[in-house]
Amino acid sequence: MEELKNRWKQIQERIEKACHRVGRDPNGVHVVAVTKYVDMEATSRILDLGLEHIGESRVQDALPKWKELGNRGTWHFIGHLQRNKVKDVVGRFTYLHSLDRFSLAQEIERRIKQQQSGPLRAFIQVNVAGEDTKFGISPQELEEFALEVANLSSIEIVGLMTMAPIAEDPEEVRPVFRELKHLQEKIQRLNHPRLQVPHLSMGMSQDFEIAIEEGATWIRLGSVLVGEGKRGG
Repeated sequence: MEELKNRWKQIQERIEKACHRVGRDPNGVHVVAVTKYVDMEATSRILDLGLEHIGESRVQDALPKWKELGNRGTWHFIGHLQRNKVKDVVGRFTYLHSLDRFSLAQEIERRIKQQQSGPLRAFIQVNVAGEDTKFGISPQELEEFALEVANLSSIEIVGLMTMAPIAEDPEEVRPVFRELKHLQEKIQRLNHPRLQVPHLSMGMSQDFEIAIEEGATWIRLGSVLVGEGKRGG
């Protein structure tokens, strides 16, 4: 627990320094603790530390943790979501960081109405870097997609999300984060009441400080916070 406390303290200091460099308030940066590679006990310790937001990316691994710990935190689904798993996410997870196709949005809408649960807060995933190995819609498709999803009453679009390429020098991925910020501004200029998109989910263990400097409001931290776990993260 002491090691975890120290890691969290160091991260808070790094967040504050990154915000200071660009004149931001650190309170505007929220941390999702990515617990997908750690067990129930480690996830519980994260919550004990006062971190409220838990990020999971595999439904089969997340459900046992949610059943045991779900009433203690706010749960974020951050991985690629298959349509047949939507029923397990709706009603349990407050946030989805990976909305990337309209068929998925329609299934979410259907399930929420069927289960009569509250709306799901969703980030549209944009493949800014154009990587074949990454999910997400292209920047060119974003406006049309966002307007389509805005017609679905059970989904609250809270922002945009992207994953930057892995790079030895985090500075190399700054243009990716900067472009997502530009895309956010483009959507906001539509002045659509359901497309305020106030948040940007971007930045992970290796590049979160650069993401903060470019406007991230949610960062997703795995190994730098929770440790290596089973497979890293």
